[in-house]
Amino acid sequence: MREPLTPTPTIDSDHSAVVSFAEASTGQATNPRERAVSLYYAVRDGIRYDPYSITMTVPGLRASATLAASRGWCVPKAILLTACCRAVGIPARLGFADVKNHLSTERLRRVMGTDVFYWHGYTAIELDGKWVKATPAFNVELCEKFRIKPLEFDGTEDSIYHPFDLEGRQHMEYLRFHDEYNDLPLDELIGSYAKHYSGALYEEPSGDFDRDVDQETGNGPR
Repeated sequence: MREPLTPTPTIDSDHSAVVSFAEASTGQATNPRERAVSLYYAVRDGIRYDPYSITMTVPGLRASATLAASRGWCVPKAILLTACCRAVGIPARLGFADVKNHLSTERLRRVMGTDVFYWHGYTAIELDGKWVKATPAFNVELCEKFRIKPLEFDGTEDSIYHPFDLEGRQHMEYLRFHDEYNDLPLDELIGSYAKHYSGALYEEPSGDFDRDVDQETGNGPR
C-alpha cells in the first residue's frame, strides 16, 4: 500500500533538491489537494517542455535531473510531479497514453517520423479517495504561442489534453490509455520508442524546440 509513496531509481522523491522544490512550491498549504495543485503548476510552468531532450536512461530520467535541467519532455515532467507529490506525502503514480498531436512542429514530426506520441506521460494522484490524472507537460508560454488553452488542474477532475485549440483546430486525440505504474516502466518505453520512432529522436543535441515553435507560430525570425 505504501508503493505510491516510496522513492524509486527515477522517482527520487527523497532527493534533497526534489524535497526542497516540493516544500517551496506548496508553501503554507496543508490540505493535500491544495498542495497537489500547487505542485502541478510549479512543474507545468517551472520546467519548460522540450521534446528534443529525450534520454532513455535512469540517471537522465530522474526527477532530480529534470529539476536541475529546468526542462524536459512529458515523461520526465510527469516523473518530477510524481516525485514531488510523494515528497510531501501524497500518493502518486505514473500514467501513460498514446496521443495524436495535431499541433506539433513540422521539424518535430520529421524527426519523430509520426504525429503520434506513444507512451505520453502524465501523473495520477490520489486525492480524497480517488485517483485523478494531471498532465503538466506544456508550460503556459508554449500554450500561448500555439493558441491552445493551458491545462488547468483543480485536484478533483482529470486534467488531460483538450481535443481542440482556441481556434477550433484539432489539438490532441487520445488513442489508447496504458496502465498506471508505481515506478517507470522503462523497458516498455524503450521497446515502444524503438518500434515507432526514428533514431534521430535520440541525437544530441537534436534541436531547439523553443526556436522551432517561434518559427512555426510566427513569434520569431524565420
